[in-house]
Amino acid sequence: MDRLADLADAAGDYAELNELLDEGSRHAGFLLTRRAASTCDLRELQRITDAGYDEAGNELDRLLKAPVDGHRD
Repeated sequence: MDRLADLADAAGDYAELNELLDEGSRHAGFLLTRRAASTCDLRELQRITDAGYDEAGNELDRLLKAPVDGHRD
């Protein structure tokens, strides 16, 4: 499953990664978490956590505790 997750990630096939996560692939959870954390997608991190990848919850907590930049462009 790890190899399938790597292939899906390389192809940008996030639907496939989500399916692999739902099937229990921790590697898919890692890849999805990395992507969601890099874009600060809090909802996606919560969804990944709910799907059973606890590290996404750690990233979610980290982002929620991060100082907010008051500057708007």
